[in-house]
Amino acid sequence: MALIEIFGYASALVIGISLGLIGGGGSILAVPVLAYLFSVNEKVATAYSLFIVGASALVGGLKQHFKGYVDWRTAIVFGLPAIIGVTVVRKFVVPALPDVLFALGDFDFTRRMGMFGLFAALMIPAAFSMLKTRKENNNANKGKVTYNYPLILAEGLLVGGITGMIGAGGGFLIIPALVILANVEMKVAVGTSLIIIAFKSLLGFFFGDALTMEIDWIFLALFTGLSFVGIFIGSYLSNFIDGSKLKKGFGYFIFVMAVFIFYMEFFVKQ
Repeated sequence: MALIEIFGYASALVIGISLGLIGGGGSILAVPVLAYLFSVNEKVATAYSLFIVGASALVGGLKQHFKGYVDWRTAIVFGLPAIIGVTVVRKFVVPALPDVLFALGDFDFTRRMGMFGLFAALMIPAAFSMLKTRKENNNANKGKVTYNYPLILAEGLLVGGITGMIGAGGGFLIIPALVILANVEMKVAVGTSLIIIAFKSLLGFFFGDALTMEIDWIFLALFTGLSFVGIFIGSYLSNFIDGSKLKKGFGYFIFVMAVFIFYMEFFVKQ
């Protein structure tokens, strides 16, 4: 096993530890780890990331469920259009994308540039969401969950489509949508978003990628298993380490990773 692959598997463990410590966001690193340490192409990296993100979110979501922080009705209402969005993108849109999306003179804008460029762009607001302190507003509309169905449908399809294209969960989009469009308390929005991310990511993977590409199940199981081990390690360490302080540092790291991906794809690859 090459040294870079060992570092890649160690990164899978780190992804899980970060999830256990800060409660989310760590799985966004799956795509760059898969792309740059295991040298898989953009289709495979985003597909495997969907599985890893979905499985990790399911573990976190079930933990939040047992704490009473998951609104299952809201998860279904918001999750169904998101599942449709990610499945359509993974099964029909991504396989149909040409290797070169368009050319400007001697410059070829490739599918990889488009997918990883979008991923890097969306890492920036994700990083800012980690830097921002969430305000707990648990008394304003407690018990009065309402739904703006047309906007929830549109938001769900949009988030699902973005998830399908970049292979990330999009919690930074889902949580404010649940608070604004469904009047959900912040703590419940966080827990419910994990369930939505889990089901849309896993179902998008199984109904999309698993039917259209060859999956290396042994590698995927090993990588995901290491992430799970990391989650339990991180959960244990969270008893001694303040995850909220680490979260800001991790937000800055995500921002740096976004710049790195943009540099690698648009400058080094040329």
